[in-house]
Amino acid sequence: MAYAPATGRTIYFIGVSTQRSSIMKVFPAWSDELGLDAEIKGIDFAPSSDPVAYREAVDFIRRDPLSMGALVTTHKVNLLKASRDLFDELDPYAHTLHEISSISKRGNRMIGHAKDPISAGASFEAVVAEGHWGRTGATLCVLGSGGSSLALTLYLHNKNAVGGDVPSKLIITARRAASLEEMQKVHAAIGFSIPIEYRLAATPQEADAVVGSLPAHSLVVNATGLGKDGPGSPLTDAALFPKMGLVWEFNYRGELVFLDQARAAEASRGLTVHDGWVYFIHGWTRVIAEVFDIDIPMSGPAFDRLSQLAKDATS
Repeated sequence: MAYAPATGRTIYFIGVSTQRSSIMKVFPAWSDELGLDAEIKGIDFAPSSDPVAYREAVDFIRRDPLSMGALVTTHKVNLLKASRDLFDELDPYAHTLHEISSISKRGNRMIGHAKDPISAGASFEAVVAEGHWGRTGATLCVLGSGGSSLALTLYLHNKNAVGGDVPSKLIITARRAASLEEMQKVHAAIGFSIPIEYRLAATPQEADAVVGSLPAHSLVVNATGLGKDGPGSPLTDAALFPKMGLVWEFNYRGELVFLDQARAAEASRGLTVHDGWVYFIHGWTRVIAEVFDIDIPMSGPAFDRLSQLAKDATS
């Protein structure tokens, strides 16, 4: 692919179908609000593209003066694997996860960041009330063991290390044993500090059984990508959510079947249901703050203002 030099300050979105993302409508409003004087451009690759293609994109950003950096989705692992030698520095999470979700530059130095544990953590705190776990002793069940699921567990591991309020137990499900094994390796390497079960749930019916066994007030998360990256839900319509439980769909766009299932049970089970909008806001603002080397609060009036601007831009 031929890349034209940027004519103004530019952040790139490296993904699969970037023009469909809400960020293309949101970023201009945020740029004005934050005084960035910048634009956003998408770079689309098919999943598991040729490593040469990833290297070309990273090298272009590295060499082009007005290309400020990028947010990376879908290709986080493969892009880093193909271009590791082009980075001068990786942050600690990138070393742990062997992936990057953000590219930034400081002078002549190219830096790779894994921002998902920070974004997932900030979103988690917005979804779960302070002291919830200590009051209830409830469980966190994450359906799916991919990158976003792993990011959330790393955040909780670090929170537990400083005495923060965390679930009494984590249950992680996956449709493939290999995916669970990859997560277990990372957890073993860091000495994961919260009781955790890794459960193979190859079918929605098996995932139903896991969710149906959860104690009251537990949180169920859809981190599988189903409903956005693929059709359907990790659960069947017969799934029994925990009484007075929390339900969190990581996605904010797509068919979102899991979200519909949770909302259908909201009244009868006393659920509190959240979609992925706050995760979307945190995911992008953390990367924008890094790329443009500015401070963006993760809560409070300034954050609320950005969230409202995003809603206005996409309504």
